[in-house]
Amino acid sequence: MAIEKALDFMKNPLKANIKNPLKKQKKVIGVSPDALVFRGVQRRETVDIQLIDFDSDKLEEVSIVDIKKFKDLINTDTVSWINVNGLHDDTIISEIGETFGIESYVLSDIMNTNLRPKVQEHDNYLFVSLKMLMHDEDLNEIDVENISLIIMDHVLISFQEKEGDVFDPVRQRIRDQRKRIRTFGTDYLAFALLDIVIDNYIYSTSALGEKIDELEVDLLEDPDEKLLGRINLYKKEINYLRRYIKPGQEMILLLSKMETPLLKKRTAPFYKELVDNVQQASELTDSYREILSDQLNVYHTTMSTKLNDVMKFLTIFSVIFIPLTFIAGIYGTNFEYVPELDYRYSYFIMWGIMVVISIFMIFYFKKKKWL
Repeated sequence: MAIEKALDFMKNPLKANIKNPLKKQKKVIGVSPDALVFRGVQRRETVDIQLIDFDSDKLEEVSIVDIKKFKDLINTDTVSWINVNGLHDDTIISEIGETFGIESYVLSDIMNTNLRPKVQEHDNYLFVSLKMLMHDEDLNEIDVENISLIIMDHVLISFQEKEGDVFDPVRQRIRDQRKRIRTFGTDYLAFALLDIVIDNYIYSTSALGEKIDELEVDLLEDPDEKLLGRINLYKKEINYLRRYIKPGQEMILLLSKMETPLLKKRTAPFYKELVDNVQQASELTDSYREILSDQLNVYHTTMSTKLNDVMKFLTIFSVIFIPLTFIAGIYGTNFEYVPELDYRYSYFIMWGIMVVISIFMIFYFKKKKWL
């Protein structure tokens, strides 16, 4: 942990701001599946609702206080995008359900921020839910948010955990009177919102990928324990991204194959493009995961090679001194009669023999390229 904290300060890697978003809250265990109970972490104080009502000619943006007053939006010819920020108020969520005919178990799923990405077809609407991954460049964090969409003929309702500017590019396209988004209906508007979510998958994965690529240089130059800590940390983060991108890929693929009058034929190519984009995001996570595994193998191989070099040096050093120790041991015995001890130059001869043996062994090891 100390290594990870130090690396966090020095390298500032990506990190998720929710420790375990899939952890089941004890208070909701055993609650009925269609009960309107908020399951998650409350991320704003109040629920805020905005409406953008438009067609090819007109545009109206208002804040909604009483959702029941806008029940007639279902029967109008304009496209009405209702965006709900905040999921914790069961009264407001219930009123939305009553106003637009949304079943209670769908509303319960909307209030469950730990819901797995899914798509369901109902009589008069489609229910879509998936995770939004937002990369905060200032904090260098990945923020996870659950996004739900209710797609009807003329009304699209989006539910977010908190207020944010993630969908601002879509709002700006509507304000700029872009023809396609102003005339193609709610199915194209849903595509535009989902496209932003998938683009953020790619961006968040690429941001982490840049840091993974930087490991390559450090791995070849001077691998150490800190580098191992970074590799393991990035493996944890890439698995964190895969946890949300993989189910999202399944949901998008299922959505693109659905045969429903709510998804017009003219928008089919756009949903196929969505499938390609989410597949790209998924392949990126797979690729970087494999790169991290390879880097981990390279690290262990490099460290093993270093250890082998050290052991080889110590072994050669020991082998050189074995015969010298043998000679010194013989003439270091305490027997009274050792013939060579009476010879005047015995000491120098012994040293000469020891030096010759050492030089010969060093030369032999170099010739064999062991040294």
